[in-house]
Amino acid sequence: MFRPEIERMRGYQPGEQPRGTKVVKLNTNENPYPASPKVAEAVAAAVPSLRRYPDPHATAFRMRAADVLSQQSDAITPDWILCGNGSDDILTIVTRTFVGEGQVVRYATPSYVLYQTLAEIQGAAQEIVPYESDWSLGFEFTAPDERLRLAYLANPNSPSGVCLAPGEVAAIADMLPCPLLVDEAYADFADTNCLDLVRSNERVMVSRTLSKSYALAGLRFGYLVAQPQVIEQLGKVKDSYNCDALSIAAATAAIDDQAWLEENVNRVRAGRERLMGGLEGLGFAVTPSQANFVWVTHPRVGHDQLYLSLKERGVLVRYLSYPNWGDGLRITVGDDAQIDTLLAMLGEMV
Repeated sequence: MFRPEIERMRGYQPGEQPRGTKVVKLNTNENPYPASPKVAEAVAAAVPSLRRYPDPHATAFRMRAADVLSQQSDAITPDWILCGNGSDDILTIVTRTFVGEGQVVRYATPSYVLYQTLAEIQGAAQEIVPYESDWSLGFEFTAPDERLRLAYLANPNSPSGVCLAPGEVAAIADMLPCPLLVDEAYADFADTNCLDLVRSNERVMVSRTLSKSYALAGLRFGYLVAQPQVIEQLGKVKDSYNCDALSIAAATAAIDDQAWLEENVNRVRAGRERLMGGLEGLGFAVTPSQANFVWVTHPRVGHDQLYLSLKERGVLVRYLSYPNWGDGLRITVGDDAQIDTLLAMLGEMV
């Protein structure tokens, strides 16, 4: 009954989501702190409207987001923004719009594994380019290919946390013969971003999410910034009502509270520095991160064993292994108590 592409594919495997309250959860890059208080107020106010369909274009969010983003880049208007059910929905819309069966997508590895799943669903071929040992991208990522329809670039990358400078991304976009989707799920924790590139190159699109820096992973809301003529075509592909009324209200309240965001991001960054220093003191090799997680390896202890030992003690981290690359642990930045618990346990193990 099924398409051959679907039967062959493994499917995306989300991180573990235990429902126990005693777990120290540092495996899926969630924010350790509560969302802005304005979010709950906005959700409560939106409840009476649930008998009606939501705004299909999430206009209230797009208007407020345009104001906020215009302070970071050149003036952005609402018609530069497309909203989705999390940034994964945005990635799906973009892939369905640009990539047909037998055409090619390109992405680096190690990186976000959903790119592979989206390509497989479309029946597309994949060009997978390994990162260099210093997490830079070589010429192979921009090599010409007439079948190439879309390139994904997670920036900051996961699992490394490394962030390419806007100038590097601009050079990549200029050399690619296809659109470039810059996946900025973690950009609020970084020192820079690629919003300015959208205005100078119509083939550059930037996706964002409210799951990480706005502490709304359970809400599911993301958005894309691209030139209006691109947004117009993408809008033909999205589901009619891909964002519900509660998520639109909550996301609008969240992005409106920039004072909360600044305070939260500063707390996470401070925790990141503390976590990186503690792990280095235990002998881990820590990749400098611009995200809300760190990628670590240890020269003597097996990473899979560390993952299992931590799990047995109620601490979840993400063990990841990549073909022809190696394995390691991706550890989310928690609050101070969670970081203390993790470092104490790892200290005993290594």
